[in-house]
Amino acid sequence: MSNDESRPVTMSVTGPEPVVLPAEPAEVAAGLQAAAASDDPSSLLRQLVARFPSSLDGWAALGDAERDVTIRYACYRVGYHRGLDALRANGWRGAGDVRWSVPTNRGFLRCLLGLHVMSKAIGDSAEAERTLLFLHQLDRSGPPREEIEAISVP
Repeated sequence: MSNDESRPVTMSVTGPEPVVLPAEPAEVAAGLQAAAASDDPSSLLRQLVARFPSSLDGWAALGDAERDVTIRYACYRVGYHRGLDALRANGWRGAGDVRWSVPTNRGFLRCLLGLHVMSKAIGDSAEAERTLLFLHQLDRSGPPREEIEAISVP
């Protein structure tokens, strides 16, 4: 037996590296804090996303803060589509993990989760099923319970 034949064969199944989205600008974090402390967070969050339209945390927070189901749906949908753009810009090619455990990924994942919840609320069961499946494809552990509970169901 030659040396090559006596070495163990190692096999690995690897996929794409998990995606990590970049951190939001410090001004966004300050705007989110100001909105959270405000008596009218929706107004401040609308101003924030108008100034930073690619802010995934901003769109998620605005979706959380609005009262009307259709407006919430729209905010989460904008954040979801902006998030897909951000994922692609950071190496995601339609496959691979986008984990909740990475804080900078949560804005996108919260938008996707909010879109799921609001889709159910407006009776769009096909969209609700698709977004739930996508959430689990991105992170097999699924959304953390506290994230699910943070999005109030109308």
